[in-house]
Amino acid sequence: MAAIIYLSPGEQMPDRGDDQPWLIVEASDDGQFFGTGSAWKPSGEWVGYGSLPENDGALADALAAAEQWAAKYSVPTIWVQITP
Repeated sequence: MAAIIYLSPGEQMPDRGDDQPWLIVEASDDGQFFGTGSAWKPSGEWVGYGSLPENDGALADALAAAEQWAAKYSVPTIWVQITP
């Protein structure tokens, strides 16, 4: 299971470089939460994450979807920014 780290207002997710998996859930100005990320399949093929509209409404829904993706692609940390 991925660690969930909440960022302080204005704090940015640490730079993971191009070779480390990453995943972030961020608040938008309209009160929704969007997830984006990057990882690699076991075959070495790159795979990106973009949250689906049905998961963007509440933080709990966005995190649940992000946790599933993180588990599937071995992403160790989900960064969360709850302020736009």
